[in-house]
Amino acid sequence: MTTPSGASTPDDYWRRPGPGDSGAAEPAGPAPTPTSGYAGPPPSTPPPADWRPPVHLEPTAPRRLPAQDMAALDAAEQRSQRVTYGFGAAAGVVLVVLVCLLCSRIIF
Repeated sequence: MTTPSGASTPDDYWRRPGPGDSGAAEPAGPAPTPTSGYAGPPPSTPPPADWRPPVHLEPTAPRRLPAQDMAALDAAEQRSQRVTYGFGAAAGVVLVVLVCLLCSRIIF
């Protein structure tokens, strides 16, 4: 990136050139239109308002889900939380014992 020089402000670098400034290429005019002969897609006609695809099979109505026993769900969640904490505590104890054994080997 080049930096502005002279007595100009830092914002002058990003300003548009004026109409009399040189170095700015003037647009050559409107873009030429393509002459490929393609006029676009053919027009389509919408289907009639009462048209629908044929229905071959009616789906069955959704069945009701069984009611949830919130007290049993809470009890099961508490049991699983206790099991998770128990395994975590056991793993923590094993890790502490291993670290103590390793440190005792290094010290003694």
